[in-house]
Amino acid sequence: MPKMKTCSSAKKRFKVTPSGKIKRAQAFKNHILTKKTTKQKRGLTKMVTVSDADMSKVKILLGIGK
Repeated sequence: MPKMKTCSSAKKRFKVTPSGKIKRAQAFKNHILTKKTTKQKRGLTKMVTVSDADMSKVKILLGIGK
């Protein structure tokens, strides 16, 4: 049986932490930034963990779990 391929778009968007959690960038930081406050834009820069509901789907895309 051939190896499972990792989804190329997923490996560019997600990072796995040493503890096994998956980090992702936050949305709403690409355009229409003039109406957002500086504090809001700064907060959107930080990475956050993927929610438990989406964790299994992301792991399948990355080829690290079921």
